[in-house]
Amino acid sequence: MRLNIKYTRTLILLAVIVLGGSCKKFLDEQDPSNLTPDTYYTIPEHAEAAVAAAYAQTRFIGNGAGIFAANFSMLELVTGTAKTETGQNSDLNNLVGLSYTGDNLLVRNWWQGLYSVIAQTNLVLERVPGINPMDATRKNQILGEAKFLRAWSYFYLVRLYGDVPLILTPQTAASENFYPTRTSSEEVYNQIIKDLKDAEEAGLPWTDKSGRANKAAAKSLLSKVYLTMAGFPLNKGAEYYKLSSDKALDVINNSGINLFPKYADLHNLADENSGEHIFEIQYLATVAGNPMQQLLLPNFKDVSAYSDEIGSTVPTVQFYNSYEAGDLRAKDREGFFYTSYYSGGNGPLKQLNAPYIFKHFDLVANGTLGVAGTTQSDLNWPQIRYADVLLVYAEAQNRADGSPNAKAYEAVNAIRTRAKLAPVAGLNQAQFEDAVLKERWHELCYEGVTWFDMIRLKKAYNEATNSFDNFVGHKFADNASVVLGEKHLLFPLPTAEYRNNPNLRPQNPGY
Repeated sequence: MRLNIKYTRTLILLAVIVLGGSCKKFLDEQDPSNLTPDTYYTIPEHAEAAVAAAYAQTRFIGNGAGIFAANFSMLELVTGTAKTETGQNSDLNNLVGLSYTGDNLLVRNWWQGLYSVIAQTNLVLERVPGINPMDATRKNQILGEAKFLRAWSYFYLVRLYGDVPLILTPQTAASENFYPTRTSSEEVYNQIIKDLKDAEEAGLPWTDKSGRANKAAAKSLLSKVYLTMAGFPLNKGAEYYKLSSDKALDVINNSGINLFPKYADLHNLADENSGEHIFEIQYLATVAGNPMQQLLLPNFKDVSAYSDEIGSTVPTVQFYNSYEAGDLRAKDREGFFYTSYYSGGNGPLKQLNAPYIFKHFDLVANGTLGVAGTTQSDLNWPQIRYADVLLVYAEAQNRADGSPNAKAYEAVNAIRTRAKLAPVAGLNQAQFEDAVLKERWHELCYEGVTWFDMIRLKKAYNEATNSFDNFVGHKFADNASVVLGEKHLLFPLPTAEYRNNPNLRPQNPGY
């Protein structure tokens, strides 16, 4: 298979916009097989549908990856904070054991899924400017949304695989760059920054209840990009920590975004795309339902309306036990975990004797006491959360200025106060960073964040000592025979892509 960036007829229009004052979702799919890129981009409605198709492609994160698996699991199983209760999927087990190669289906799916988003955004960015007549303000917004999504995709790619092909125009078999070479990570990051700065200035609303990219999301993502560039592998240092803290502060100082008062609000359908949720992957059961519910349930313990309870990705007991005493995030069915639930989803309470992830638990789909579940999940999947922005600011400001200021304390203590923990105070730079990183591990777990923190910091959390080990040599608490090595700082290029495109060589070190 060649690099999966070329368009097909089904990529031209995967979605049309469904808009309304009370409508929070806007993706609906159809397949107009009589259209081509040359004949399609002619009216404003085509521009709307084309960018909706790019949003639809982001749902690859929840797509299947063989039996009992979805792509989101890849970023959790390699952290040592998660495991799997099913032994049927060798790709999952290889990730847990850090023995994966470029043949791993999830490794390939992330590459192909991200380049599919890029393929569609490149079509939007090339074709939509030529649509006339069209309202100039809305056209600029659509282009800004496309640039945000392209930056979002490349940010994943460059962190996962290092030097990756930087493709900024639509590709066909006749394209000169159909077999692209790898681009330096720094050049990829520079393009990410450019796209996000363009998105900032594209006239997007500050937030968007419909789930679209927005100005707060562009600023938030840019703060995360700068923070990453400050660390490994680019090691840009103090200048980029300052850029990161300034951009995060832009979000903190603007109104309309706040921490939810209760953790239950994180997975409340009424609160999607608002409050703490700055950007999410959109799900709607009548179009494309959230497929992760069954995968996160205990392995066939009859605690939901679903008949297929998989246990594909579940917490390790060691990580669950590492929460401070009294931390609300570890409280059963009130924080991020549950250790008991209702038989069949709505019957008598039963003890599970192990922790499971409650942060993404859809009460409507699974059921709750006295109310049967629907087995149809509309629950979105978080990508950028305000809690992350607060912790980005606290870490970056402390690094940039050499010590934490009052605003940084306020940021990290907002996270701790919600968790019913005592505030931190009177810390030096190293102590404050340690406190912030512990909050990052315990607040942002199972959101696809922890692995990238491990890479940029070259550190891993040690649950037994409540401290941080060097990344290389860190042993997983759940299985001490699994040890992180230098090779794990990057994933391998997918074997199929590597074989079919000789310009991708060399393979990442160690694979």
